[in-house]
Amino acid sequence: MDFGLKKPSAAEAGDLIVDTSTATFAKDVLEASRDVPVLVDFWAPWCGPCRQLTPILEKLVRAAKGKIKLVKMNIDGHPAIAGQLRVQSIPAVYAFRDGRPLDGFIGALPESQVKAFIDRLLQAEGADDIEAAIEAANTALEQDDLQTAAEIFAAILKEDSQNLGALAGLARCYLKSGDLERAEQTIKLVPPGKEDSAPIAGVRAAIALKRQADSAGDIDPLRAAVAGNPADHQARYDLAVALAAAGEHGAAVDELMEIMRRDRKWNDEAARKQLVQFFDAWGSDDPVTLDGRRRLSALLFS
Repeated sequence: MDFGLKKPSAAEAGDLIVDTSTATFAKDVLEASRDVPVLVDFWAPWCGPCRQLTPILEKLVRAAKGKIKLVKMNIDGHPAIAGQLRVQSIPAVYAFRDGRPLDGFIGALPESQVKAFIDRLLQAEGADDIEAAIEAANTALEQDDLQTAAEIFAAILKEDSQNLGALAGLARCYLKSGDLERAEQTIKLVPPGKEDSAPIAGVRAAIALKRQADSAGDIDPLRAAVAGNPADHQARYDLAVALAAAGEHGAAVDELMEIMRRDRKWNDEAARKQLVQFFDAWGSDDPVTLDGRRRLSALLFS
C-alpha cells in the first residue's frame, strides 16, 4: 500500500526475478533493496533441495506483485558473496532491506513456511510504509495542505481503521478546516482504552481549546480589565484563552504563569490545568510548549 506516496513500480525497480553475479550483486541486491525487500537465493546446480525450493520462491515472489524481489546466485560460479555471508550449506535464503541482511533461512522449507517468512517481511514493510505515510501527512498538515494530509490519513485508515496516528491526524485536519463536529466524530472512533494515548489526548485538548476559544471574549477589553485590576484572575484567565485562540501562544502562557505566581491555588489550580491543556493541544515538540513546561516546572518546584 503506497497511501498516495510515490514508490517505484516493479518495472522501475527491474525484473522481479533475476540471476546475479559478484559484479552485479551490489546493483541487483544492495541498491534494489532500497526500494523493496530482496530475497537472495544461494544455490548450486548439483543441489537437489535447491531445485525444490527455487520454484516455490519464484511462485511466491510473483504472487506478491512487485512488493518483493528474488535474486538467485549460483555459488559455484560466484562464491565470494556467499563466503562473506558465511553461507555454509544450501539452499540458503537471505532477505535484504536498505542494503543490509535482515533475516533468512536454510534448507528447502515447505511452501507454507516460505510463505509465512515472506508474509512477515511484508507485514514489517507495511508497518514502515504506514509510519512514513503518517510522517508525510503530518508534514502536509503543518504546511496547511489539508487535502493531501486528509487523503493520506484516510488511506491509512482504510488499511488500519484503528490507527491512532491517522485518527488523530484526520481529526486535526477537520479541526484546522473549522469542522469541529467532524473532528469530534473522528475522535469517537478511537478504540476503548486508547482515549488517553498521546496523539489522541492532544487532539482532544485541541478540540476543548477550540470550544473555549469560540466563547472567549475580545482581547482588548480583557487587557483593559487586567490593567485596571491586576488581581482579577478571572479576567486574566479569560485573556489567556483569548490570546491562545488568536495564536498568541507565548502571551497566553505568560498570563497563566502570572496567575500562578500571584495565587497558585486559585479556582482549584485552574491556571495550571489550562497550561497543561495548552501544551497537549500545541504538541510536545512545539517551542512554546517546551519553554512553558520548563517555566512551569521551575515555578512549581521553587
